[in-house]
Amino acid sequence: MRKTLTILTLLAALPAGVARADRDCFVPMADWQPREAVARLAAEKGWTVRRIKIDDGCYEIDGTDAEGRPIEVTVDPGTLEVMEIDYDDHDRSRRDRGDRSRH
Repeated sequence: MRKTLTILTLLAALPAGVARADRDCFVPMADWQPREAVARLAAEKGWTVRRIKIDDGCYEIDGTDAEGRPIEVTVDPGTLEVMEIDYDDHDRSRRDRGDRSRH
């Protein structure tokens, strides 16, 4: 019984690990586009760049979108494909915390 529970636990955790690995970039440095190309991509999309860094082998843009919302964008360094955009809404988070404290 214990062995069965261990196997089920490992199988349940596997999809989360696989999904996390999909966000990493595995592009040889020789095939990377330059940072200037990433900056051009951001400008074309109307984003204001605060910082371009490398995270998990991908380019990551920290800045704001055309509407002024804080964003974090993950970009494939070889193709400059936008892989993920995270919108950082601090105001909503504060409202959520305030609502919870009233209940």
